[in-house]
Amino acid sequence: MKLERAKGTRDFSPKEQMLRKYVMSKLSKVFELYGFSPLATPIIERYDVLAAKFTAGEESDAMKEVFTFNDQGNRKLGLRYELTFPLARYIGMNQNTRMPFKRYQIGRVYRDGPIRLGRYREFWQCDVDIVGCNGIIADAEIIAVLKRGFKELDMDVTIEVNDRKLLNDILSFAGINEELREATLISIDKLKKVGPKGIADELNSKGVSGDQIKKVIELISVEGSNSEKLKLLQEKLGDTEGIIEITELFEWLNKFNVSFEFNPALARGLAYYTGPIFEVFLKGSEITSSFAGGGRWDKMIGNYLGTKEIVPATGVAFGLEPITEELKLRGFNTKESVTDVYVIPIGDTKQRAVQIVEDLRNSGIKSDLDLIGRNLSKNLDFANKMNIPYVVFIGEDEVKQNKIKLRDMNSGDENLVTLSEALKILNGDSDED
Repeated sequence: MKLERAKGTRDFSPKEQMLRKYVMSKLSKVFELYGFSPLATPIIERYDVLAAKFTAGEESDAMKEVFTFNDQGNRKLGLRYELTFPLARYIGMNQNTRMPFKRYQIGRVYRDGPIRLGRYREFWQCDVDIVGCNGIIADAEIIAVLKRGFKELDMDVTIEVNDRKLLNDILSFAGINEELREATLISIDKLKKVGPKGIADELNSKGVSGDQIKKVIELISVEGSNSEKLKLLQEKLGDTEGIIEITELFEWLNKFNVSFEFNPALARGLAYYTGPIFEVFLKGSEITSSFAGGGRWDKMIGNYLGTKEIVPATGVAFGLEPITEELKLRGFNTKESVTDVYVIPIGDTKQRAVQIVEDLRNSGIKSDLDLIGRNLSKNLDFANKMNIPYVVFIGEDEVKQNKIKLRDMNSGDENLVTLSEALKILNGDSDED
């Protein structure tokens, strides 16, 4: 048997996991600052629930990336590939939920897709969504969460925004019929990757006429400031529903003091989006894929209920993987261990050392103890390599004096102190003046 991981999966060392925990903690803090509460849902879902999200069901490109299997009862199941549809299912099953419902969820998702830097088959998403609010102010608040989340992580990002209603207005103007619209939107979303000619070739292969292609590319490629792009589109399209909605989004984003870039080619190729959509890219990064993305999805819950009822919802997913990969590329430093104090018994003092380490833990200090009886030199080498900031020595003299010797591993300073004095130093409130 060859010991190796499944392709596209990873183990995380304590140092790596502490970095991931750092990111999740920062984002959770921002989510809760905006009034979002945590939710948890299963990793395993019924396949029909997974497929119900997509208009094309099993033929959808996204569904081709779903990990599927049958249980012992021969029921077809799948691993969740994102966290939006489990929220829709949850709301559908809990229709007495008070609205608006603001939730966040951080968890593993799975996609059997191509692997590259920042993209894996098992990865984590950090989602925030608002269910039950029709107003575009909700979309603007979600984008404000995006801004603050990346600011908290000290990341300079570009937040691109668009609106699916506006894209539909563009397709209507170009004369593209309903049957070709979803396929056209999937192609439009590739403008940055393949350029206008690449899109034209792809649309032509899908049966879109040359004149229609020309009109679409002209409108999604408008240049200028956000307001200039909007004005050019308004002159062509008139005061359509999409123009009115994106204008309102601009106004609310300005109220939330959010900088953004209007990208008329942004489509986020999933059919369930119904209004504003947004995507985040990091400036100056080796990682070119998006760091977050989302939008409004008003029809999904009604589809699950089979009522076609409009249940307004909007949200975004932060990509934990590209965020942590970027921090590693920056050389972001984390400790090798969570331990703040390492207790070293010297001589026959292990029983006293256990009492001391438990007293430290009872005081909220993350503490560890030499359990295997290494000599002093090896213990100090261990503490140093693990980047543990403080070491406590407990020898027979310290036991007799009812004190401990506390060493600052960064400065090398040592002090013979009582436990209460040590706690003041460790908590940063010692009086050394």
